[in-house]
Amino acid sequence: MVALLNVSIHNNSNFFDESRTMSANAKSKEYRELVSISQALQHEYRDENKMWNGSPFEWIKYRPSRSIGAIGEKIVSSWLALHDFNVSRSPDTEADRLVEGKRVEIKFSTLWKNGTYLFEQIRDQNYDFAIFLGVSPADAHCWVVPKNAIIRMWKEEHRMTPQHGGAKGNDTTWARLSPSCKEAADDVLFQSFGNDLHESLASIGRLTGYSPLSVSAVFVLPSRHSISALNHQLPRRRALLVREG
Repeated sequence: MVALLNVSIHNNSNFFDESRTMSANAKSKEYRELVSISQALQHEYRDENKMWNGSPFEWIKYRPSRSIGAIGEKIVSSWLALHDFNVSRSPDTEADRLVEGKRVEIKFSTLWKNGTYLFEQIRDQNYDFAIFLGVSPADAHCWVVPKNAIIRMWKEEHRMTPQHGGAKGNDTTWARLSPSCKEAADDVLFQSFGNDLHESLASIGRLTGYSPLSVSAVFVLPSRHSISALNHQLPRRRALLVREG
């Protein structure tokens, strides 16, 4: 049996203003029923993301799922460029970015309701290390893992779970991690690779052979009007993703 929503059919919505040009179908009682059901569901789904209200990352929760990975790649790229790493796009699909010439895979997750991050579609591709960035409503966490460690945990020790079943199930794996490093299935495996942001930058520096600018030397991200001044102060940057104009 399908549970019925507590909805009320009403005609006082601004959407039904007589000035709108509407088809006969859109003026029907049945259409208004569908609108009322949609509005009832809207409140339910708004409550789902209530913990993100006012968060600087709130807008990401409302983006299509297919675009969130790309957003994560841009956040990580800009963050590394801000610390004066040389960042560029990978010439192929085997990695997401080149960082100081090293091939890097970027995985991104927002915090789930159960208090964990889920990093999906981890593959055995041509990259040197992976960056796992998770954002919470008022926090962020990062793990930096060499590829050989991922392959060891996944394919040699079989301690990472295949993401899909069937004959091709071993093509991808995933990792569930928690901000506390104590609550998720893969926390023990990844405990030596994160989750502190400052330490993650240092790890990227060790893996690339380039020492990032210290946190104390990084300026507040400028407005468009002062980007040229920041470029002058950080002349080595070749991948600043924020442009003037």
